[in-house]
Amino acid sequence: MSASHGKTASPFKQPKAVWAVAFACVISFMGIGLVDPILPALADSLHATPSQVSLLFSSYLIVTAVAMLFVGWFSSRFGAKRTLVIGLAVIVVFAALAGTSGSIDGIVGFRAGWGLGNALFIATSLAVIVASASGGFGGAIILYETALGLGIAVGPLLGGELGSISWRGPFFGVAVLMAIALIATVVFVPDLPKPKHVTSPLAPLKALRHRGLLTMGIMALLYNWGFFTMLGYAPYPMELSAHQLGLVFTGWGLLVAAFSVFFAPRLQARYGTAPVLYANLVCLGIVMAVIAVGVATPTVVIVAVVVSGAFIGVNNTLTTQAVMLVSPVERPVASSSYGFLRFIGGGLAPYVAGKLADATDLSVPFYVGAATFLLAIPVLATGHKLLGQAEAHLGEGEPVAPSLTPVGSPAPAGTPRVVVAVGPYDNAAAIVDAAARLARDTRSPLEVVHVQEVAVVEEQAVDTEAVELGRAAVTAHLDRLAAQGVAATGQVLTSVGDHAAAGRALARHASDVGARAIAVGRSPRGPLAQFADGSFTTALTHAAVCTVVLVDSDTAPRALSAATLAELRSAAG
Repeated sequence: MSASHGKTASPFKQPKAVWAVAFACVISFMGIGLVDPILPALADSLHATPSQVSLLFSSYLIVTAVAMLFVGWFSSRFGAKRTLVIGLAVIVVFAALAGTSGSIDGIVGFRAGWGLGNALFIATSLAVIVASASGGFGGAIILYETALGLGIAVGPLLGGELGSISWRGPFFGVAVLMAIALIATVVFVPDLPKPKHVTSPLAPLKALRHRGLLTMGIMALLYNWGFFTMLGYAPYPMELSAHQLGLVFTGWGLLVAAFSVFFAPRLQARYGTAPVLYANLVCLGIVMAVIAVGVATPTVVIVAVVVSGAFIGVNNTLTTQAVMLVSPVERPVASSSYGFLRFIGGGLAPYVAGKLADATDLSVPFYVGAATFLLAIPVLATGHKLLGQAEAHLGEGEPVAPSLTPVGSPAPAGTPRVVVAVGPYDNAAAIVDAAARLARDTRSPLEVVHVQEVAVVEEQAVDTEAVELGRAAVTAHLDRLAAQGVAATGQVLTSVGDHAAAGRALARHASDVGARAIAVGRSPRGPLAQFADGSFTTALTHAAVCTVVLVDSDTAPRALSAATLAELRSAAG
């Protein structure tokens, strides 16, 4: 893999197909927060109770949850682009119908249809972006996460602005914007190949027989119960206009996006997945209890809701990471199973909260939400050992923790080797050839490690490169080296998470085999991408017990340290 380089590829230099889907992602992620600012206005205009209005969340999320069980089968049968287009079209139709409705029951029903379209869309959007992106998957993931963050942050703002004109405005606004995204997707996104096999519609339910996946799914259900209780009921005690509510939830959304993309991976790397989740759930329980106690004081509720965005951002990222770590089934199937349980919790919570509020007072739903956050802790604890084993390469079944697959002949035992790390980039061959010269000069065997990563964003996980392509890339390197008279062995490293996680995984492998040195090349990824999902080289250099060297075809190998990394970053900037 690589260190910083002066000429780096921007994650925002992408084909029109990627931009079309990314724009649709922004609008899709607006869907939940968009209605928050208009909840009180809806209740007043349509003479509905808060519990009736809460069904806008329940119908949307429950239909999304059930649809998650079947979207994998649908996408594998009809193709990613067709699934994407159908999902967008369904959202356009039902968002527009919601805007024309004159009753709360009608809007609730149309929101259910919107949820179906949303499930079809989110099941395929990340995979389409990764498949269509240029310059490697890193930029694609950054673009997707940027779209997610914009949607979460801008949704309440747009809902507040349009809602200050009319409660119908946000619905019509989404319909128009999604129609633009639909046209762009039809025009610019090419047909993508279908999977080699059709996913069974029963696969997500069968996957829940696995203890690790079921445990993490129940934990996510409890977490989302508390989360959507707050999202569905916090606007009422704030006593703000639609415009003001939009600003409050925009601040909340900015914290969700920032902590999800930038801070969660670093906390996970430093403390581990389970400890961060334990602390985070405790903090969410405290924040929810503060809302319950101070429900009669709007300022308390406003501040608590905004602060909760930080903890929700961390939880959203790490819960999905935990699911992927412990799951022994295919990642799309695990995503569907997890999405089903997650959205079921989110969908039931507003309905139950409404009934509790009607029967008691507005503080009770928030106390129950605080309890569900705390109840998620012992549920997570029952899977703590599985999660710890998965992070240490010992997950049950087929692991999706970092794993190595040998390619070619095994390396000779007892001789310190030079390990060279490369990814699916254009400069990979030059890096391997430079490392081969280093191995020859030090009379060491060479091991080529091709790094593949599983991108995890929200409830989605996608393989950024087919396993066969990784093996083929290593085989091509070995064949080229053999023609040059260089003996070498190969490995494919599969890592879940960000680039930094892959760097730490390679450092552990190098230590296990007693490597003499690890060679990396210059990165085609820009500084924005390296900041957002972690630098492979920085994490590798800090974690490795042997020397890490920067190699290229034009200069002598350069040993890397904290000081030289700082120099390289400064030169790249």
